[in-house]
Parts: sequence; structure tokens; C-alpha cells
Amino acid sequence: MRQEMIGQDPLAEYLGHFERLIGDKRTSKTFGAIVRGIINAGSLICQRIAAHSPLLSATKDGAQRVIRLARGESTKRSDLDAEHLVEVLCERGVEYLAESEADELWLVADPSDLRKPYASEMADLMQVRDLGGKLVPGYRTLNVLGMTPGRRGILYHRLFSSVAEDFVSEPREMQRGLKQVSQAVYPLKERMAVSWIVDRGFDDVAVWRTIWEQEEHLVCRVFHTERLVAYQTRERQWREGDVAAAQKQLRPLARAQTEMVVRRGRQKKKKRQKVTTAIQSCPLRLTYDTAVRREGEGKEVCQDLWLVEVEILRSTLAPWLLITDWPVEDAASAVRIFRMYRQRWAVEDSFKFIKGVLGWEEVQLLDLVGIRTLVALAWVAAGFLYELGVTLEWNEVRLLARLGGWAERKDNPPGKIVLTRGLRRVLDMLHTQAFLDRYREAHGALPPRIAAWLDQPSHEL
Repeated sequence: MRQEMIGQDPLAEYLGHFERLIGDKRTSKTFGAIVRGIINAGSLICQRIAAHSPLLSATKDGAQRVIRLARGESTKRSDLDAEHLVEVLCERGVEYLAESEADELWLVADPSDLRKPYASEMADLMQVRDLGGKLVPGYRTLNVLGMTPGRRGILYHRLFSSVAEDFVSEPREMQRGLKQVSQAVYPLKERMAVSWIVDRGFDDVAVWRTIWEQEEHLVCRVFHTERLVAYQTRERQWREGDVAAAQKQLRPLARAQTEMVVRRGRQKKKKRQKVTTAIQSCPLRLTYDTAVRREGEGKEVCQDLWLVEVEILRSTLAPWLLITDWPVEDAASAVRIFRMYRQRWAVEDSFKFIKGVLGWEEVQLLDLVGIRTLVALAWVAAGFLYELGVTLEWNEVRLLARLGGWAERKDNPPGKIVLTRGLRRVLDMLHTQAFLDRYREAHGALPPRIAAWLDQPSHEL
């Protein structure tokens, strides 16, 4: 059901979901001002957040208020730490996805590194890889987005470091995320089939086992081609071998067209263009012990799977090799798996959006609790921006999009970045108006030339 936004501040209404975490009015105002400041500044630098917030910029200690809230120093009667913020984000995400009439829910999980290549004093820095593969200081995060047609909901976020006191292992972090998300979406399972769509970092039998025990499905890109399986030959005979051997028995099933950012033929640069994909599959059987990476006795289980290869024809991209427990036996099912994994790329766009538009890698607090809270606040801001194009009326979306530089065309709907740019211009206007009003109160009127630019009265009139 659509929210009624007429005459109300959509951001204030969205932030109302977090009010139960807040114990006093001052903290409530500071929380809202920080989220507005993050959106408007496009940064997690505390001074910039305060400078782009009408409320915080009007005080001498605006940046300190941001720092104190992030560190938990000013929230003794509130629960505005990362864990509680993400809990509410997840609840809101489930509510938002539940409004969809879809019969499927796709859970897209992805680890993303928060890189701080020039940092040395920040707490618990570990080694992560930059885009060139070089080791640099930073942190790891695990994030899960829920997706139905036209909707996305943030269901999980956790920032961790291998040198922090509360760290056990990365597999433990993955298991924690899988279980928490499954519990959160449990009410949706009555009418939605749930599928995890994951990249090569989740090519792990312990991960798959947990997903299947939760009665959920899997689409995973293959990393371990040496994994032992049974596979069916083209003559319908079963043989023992590994995933690499099974690749030789793939059977052509379908071709599909889509738009992707790729480099084709003699093109020098990647660009968004139509491409054709060839899809093949081969039935597999995986035998595994349910006690893998788990204490206690398990039992041996055999799981039916399908190996799927997607080749982007006439491109420089390597073929995608996927494993799924969804049957892939005809053209329709093959195209469906391709489209499911294709949606995983939307998460890459989401991380680009968070890192670029909200500047989460600019975080500079020295304390790990503060870093976690400030990054969680960026996800709170992102949750609002994800909903923006759906919860507003079309005229409101179109106005924000035009302010963001959108050229209206039937085949060019406004995206998150354009809407955010337009929203920032509105927030800039409010910030500027508040600053000018304070100046008039202090000095009586604006300086003559500034007043002339604004076509307003000055001291000399």
C-alpha cells in the first residue's frame, strides 16, 4: 500500500520508523539532522555532515554532535548503535517488500570492502584489496538486499575487522548473516519462494547447507571447479568427477538478450549495449556431510543441482558458471536462472551508489563503534533513497528528477543518482534559506550585493 505523502516531509516520515530507538527530543533532532546532512553532503566526514545540515550548521559544535552520537556518548537513553539501526532497517525492508504482490523474493548477498588506503590511526584496520588487487588498510562488510520486481529492501549490514576483539572468522560472519536474514523474512515465506543469489565468495558447502536447511534456494557463481560431484553426461549416464569435467557435458538450452555494460569486438571501452547470451546446463548431484564446519555429528546428504553456463557472445567477458538447486531443464528455466543472476549486478550498482553518492569510504572516526554507527547511518539514508521513487507521487518524482538534470524520455526513467541530486538541491535550498534567515536576524538585512542577486531588500533600501 502506498504511503500518503501529501503535506508531509517524506524523509521525516521515513525516519519515524527509528523513533522507538530514541529516548529524548534532542537526540531525535540530531539523528534526523545527521541523516539529512549525509544525503546533502554526500560524505561521512563529520564536519561536512554538520555543514550541510540546517540544524547542525547553526550551532558552534555541529560536527561534535555528529561525533558524539556516532560514538554513543550522547545517546545514553537511546539505542542508536549500528546493530539497532540495522535491525530497524531490516524490519522496514521486510515491510516494504511485503507490499509487493510477487511470489518470489531474491536475497542478494555480497561482501564489500571499505577501503582506507591512507589511514593509519583508525581502530582495528585490517588488510583488504583495492580495485587493482593491492592490499590496503580497511574493513570488510557483509550486506544483503531483498528484491522483488520494482522494490529493494536493506535486510542486513555488518562491518567487521579480522583484528577486532569481537571477530571469530569470516565464515562465522557469513553464517550469522544467513540466519538473521532468514529469520527476518520468515513471514514472507508463506507466499514467496526465497532464493539466495550470491557470487564466488559463497561457493562453500557450509553456506549452501545452511540455505537448504532454511528451506531456501540457491544461485551461486562457481569458484571451485575442482569440487567433486556426480554429473550426467549427454547420453544421460551418471559419472563421478568434478565441476570442470561436468562443464564438458553441458547441453545448449536457450539464448537470451539483455543490456549490459561490456566491451565487444574492437571496441576500446565498455558501454551499455544489447548483447546475446548462450545458456547451457548439466544436472549434478552433490553429496556432503551436514556437519561441515559445525560441531557435532552430521549425516550424509545428496542434493540435486544444475550446472549452468552463461556465455555473453562476442564480448570480452568470461562465461558465468553457476550452480543452482532450481531445475534447469528447458529454455524457460535456463533464461530464468540467467535473469536471476543478472539481478545480482544490481547490488554492484547499489554499492557504487552508497560509496559514491553517500561517500561511505570517507568515514574518519578513530573508534570502531563510531565507524560502524556512521556507516549504518549511511545505510539508513540509502534506505530512504531506495524508496524515494516508489513512495512519492509521479509529479514529485519528476520534479526531483528534473532538478537532478534528468531529460524526460519514455525509455529513460530517473534513477537513484538523479533523484538524489535533485533532492540535494531541495535540501541545499532549505539550508541556504535557514542560513540567510539567521543572518537577517543577526544583522537586520542582507549585504546589498547579495540582496540584489536575490532581489531582496538590503541595508541601503
